[in-house]
Amino acid sequence: MSNKFDVIVIGGGPGGYVAAIRAAQLGLKTACVEKWQNKEGKQVLGGTCLNVGCIPSKALLDSSHKYEEAHAKFEMHGISTGKVSMDVATMLARKDQIVKNLTGGVAGLFKSNGVTSLEGTGKLLAGKKVEVTDFEGKTETYEADNVIIATGSVPVNIPPAPLTEDVIVDSTGALEFEKVPKRLGVIGAGVIGLELGSVWGRLGAEVVVLEAQDNFLHLVDQAVAKEAKKLFTKQGMDIRLGARVTGTDVKRKKVTVTYQDAEGEKSEEFDKLIVAVGRRPYTEGLLSADCGVNMDERGFIHVDETCKTDAPGIWAVGDVVRGPMLAHKASEEGVMVAERIAGHKAQVNYDCIPSVIYTSPEIAWVGKTEEQLKGDGESYNVGTFSFAANGRAMASTDTEGFVKIIADAETDRILGASVIGPSAGDLCQQVVVAMEFGSSAEDLGMMVFSHPTLSEAVHEAALSVNNAAIHKANRRPKK
Repeated sequence: MSNKFDVIVIGGGPGGYVAAIRAAQLGLKTACVEKWQNKEGKQVLGGTCLNVGCIPSKALLDSSHKYEEAHAKFEMHGISTGKVSMDVATMLARKDQIVKNLTGGVAGLFKSNGVTSLEGTGKLLAGKKVEVTDFEGKTETYEADNVIIATGSVPVNIPPAPLTEDVIVDSTGALEFEKVPKRLGVIGAGVIGLELGSVWGRLGAEVVVLEAQDNFLHLVDQAVAKEAKKLFTKQGMDIRLGARVTGTDVKRKKVTVTYQDAEGEKSEEFDKLIVAVGRRPYTEGLLSADCGVNMDERGFIHVDETCKTDAPGIWAVGDVVRGPMLAHKASEEGVMVAERIAGHKAQVNYDCIPSVIYTSPEIAWVGKTEEQLKGDGESYNVGTFSFAANGRAMASTDTEGFVKIIADAETDRILGASVIGPSAGDLCQQVVVAMEFGSSAEDLGMMVFSHPTLSEAVHEAALSVNNAAIHKANRRPKK
């Protein structure tokens, strides 16, 4: 095998493997370096997302959601099931099989597209060279015309709660509990903490979430955040805001957590504790001192709007650069970079990147929130529609939440949308498409939506922006 490539990608996650496949599709001789190993010690592709992130967590969320429905909601449909129980081992095995299928699928895509997979840890050297250290410690150096860094991120650890083998865990460990903990503590009320807390809470754990910030989901539209906190609390999740963890003590397979809130110092005992306070760029051992790539004070690799670093021919995408840490954002950046290397003028519209929290109800948003627009002093109109007035939601007994669309007061161009409720991620994506084409709220309101569907809530919210909603009272008469 030649050691010279047109493109070498360091990292085989959603940013890296997508970049490698697209580069190969465009006729570039491409290699991808990946060090991730499965339980059998073999290289696997897919990065955090496929192995211990997006995919396995959604598998557990789906299993736990089905259990909760069978346990508490089937009766209203006239379905009798008898005593419902959960075999955790079977649930975990299903999750592992899904991961295996998807990571194997990426390996198949590499083969069909002609991407060379290099097993081991990659290090960027000067002159667009990449040193790869394999699983046995042997090193080999490769050259490329372009190098794409896609090393992703890792969980943030905090000194007051050092990880242990099986009591204090991060998001990865929380995917492997062999039984449902009686009491589960979660440090951090962000996406990861809420999703993992939901999994085990649905299965019977008493869940307490300790969040240091005073605001719940501060990046989300606050009307949505308020509704989410109300619904999560109704489900039994104990969310404590302004609770800063100061220490932990593990004894007899239990952990005592001390924290400070407005009332002073408090403590709680848990069977398991999940530390979910965020993620940081993964760059340990990645860059030689003379490679020319610079990082900011937070550890993110510095790039421009097209993901070029400060070193010629070196690019970086995904969690290791600025912007939200989202798999789909990384993938689109990977495609953009591959196409730019091939001479195309691709770009990513960073104003139209959606975010989703896969709790029940789901939460999704894109663009600007009302709080951001107020802070910027922009004039806007708002339209909302509740799932309680949506026929399909009522037929499915899934009526919690609403759709909210915000449009410019003068041009009516859609500036943002937030959804909390059934299929929020998919419904929000409809607004993403509209925003990508510069649609106004009126444009979206004039489109024909199938009946009865959940998407009609998007339609009515768009109509509501201009006081033309049909299935709700408008706030003021249409002129």
